[in-house]
Amino acid sequence: MIATCDQTTATGVRDRAILLLLARLGLRAGDILSLRLTDVDWQQATLSVRGKGRRETRLPLPQDAGDALLAYLDQARPHVADVRIFFMSNAPIRPLTGSSAVSDVVRSAIRKAGIPVPSNGANLLRHSAATAMLRGGATLDTVGAVLRHRSPDMTAHYAKVDVTMLLQIAQPWPGDA
Repeated sequence: MIATCDQTTATGVRDRAILLLLARLGLRAGDILSLRLTDVDWQQATLSVRGKGRRETRLPLPQDAGDALLAYLDQARPHVADVRIFFMSNAPIRPLTGSSAVSDVVRSAIRKAGIPVPSNGANLLRHSAATAMLRGGATLDTVGAVLRHRSPDMTAHYAKVDVTMLLQIAQPWPGDA
């Protein structure tokens, strides 16, 4: 899906940065819209995010997402005085607004990639990020911290059970043949 972004266009460079931030950090569409230049700490490789409830959280910035964000800022972001990071590609130049703008980026990439999915908004990548973290060995608590959930029940909802993985570790029920 990320490979569908045309790196020869400003829109493709922007969309790749957005998709990688969504996919790697499980950000919400609103998180993308509210990102400011001062939210990125390049020295510490972290991203400051203010989500629901305006709680600020510093998240590690993965190398590929950081590289994509830097490419956007260096090559494709319009030269404007505004501190927001992501802007519309077409005139008039203005910041991305409305979560539908971010979901449109996701929908377009899914369509270009030909991936059949039941839901195709930005939240799909939040679910995928949670599942990928679990598959990578992260605990449910760690996933909840990255997704900034207050309730473990909400994290469990996002991190869908991977039956195939569970079958590999499940022990037979005592007395079963």
